Amino acid sequence: MKTLPWEYGVRNLFRRPTRTALTLVGLTTVILLIFVVVAFIRGLEASLAASGDEDVVLVYALSSGADIENSSIPARTPALLAASLDGIQRRFDVQHISPEVYLGTRITVAGTDKKGLGLVRGVTTAAPLVRSKMQIVEGEWPGPGEVLAGKLAHSKLGCREEALSVGSTVTFDGREWRISGRFTAAGSAFESELWCPLQDMQTALKRQDLSLVAVKMAPGGSLADVEMFCSERLDLELKAVPEAQYYASLQQHYKPVRLLGWVVVWLIAGAGVFAGLNTMYGAVVGRVRELSTLQAMGFRRRAITKSL
Repeated sequence: MKTLPWEYGVRNLFRRPTRTALTLVGLTTVILLIFVVVAFIRGLEASLAASGDEDVVLVYALSSGADIENSSIPARTPALLAASLDGIQRRFDVQHISPEVYLGTRITVAGTDKKGLGLVRGVTTAAPLVRSKMQIVEGEWPGPGEVLAGKLAHSKLGCREEALSVGSTVTFDGREWRISGRFTAAGSAFESELWCPLQDMQTALKRQDLSLVAVKMAPGGSLADVEMFCSERLDLELKAVPEAQYYASLQQHYKPVRLLGWVVVWLIAGAGVFAGLNTMYGAVVGRVRELSTLQAMGFRRRAITKSL
């Protein structure tokens, strides 16, 4: 098959520079948008998958459904669990039980007037024992009136990363908090949160109850023991769910978002295909005589198509 020289196709690109530039911009935009949407979907899935620990059991209110933010359990629950269960992980005579208050609230970052919706978790020093993936990478554990910022908290709040540096301040629930440090959690959902001392958070919220208790089971420890405790203490109205199972259920909760993301990907890809076909049509219509001449000279249609 007789083929056209490579230089012929390259030279044609510069015959209509505006069309060539618009085509390049269009293709780049389509590819970039597809990458962004797919990265969002995969990032959401990876974050939820990394958040669950097979050895951790979450104990929270039976009436809250799958939303621990709406959970409210008695403050004595951690002590009751510690006294009733033998399968809890223990090290240096310290049981790995983390009482926590979990809250979604409006947070104002110092230097900005914009309020972002953030996640705050009130914890004790037992939290790192249960959340073993958590590591402080800068600063120190928060003291009174201080918070520990997750690596991705700035993305959740819609601000610059520097705005949550050590020494900066944030305001929520009518109180100003100083950032004492920053932490990572192996890419899990905890990295988008702010952690503060449990007692300070309870004081700020004027509440004495808890949202949940995270219990780390020892090797050989059984989830059935925790479930038995919850079923026997009807007065507490508790339920026990493995942390991995809880975050797996959140993936189902976000399934419509993921489905919408894939629909957007296919729409963008379809638009890119139609734009490419339209560009090809314009390239042919504007050069009918030239292409007819090339065909009369003996060049096959396939060779001419490649040169377009």
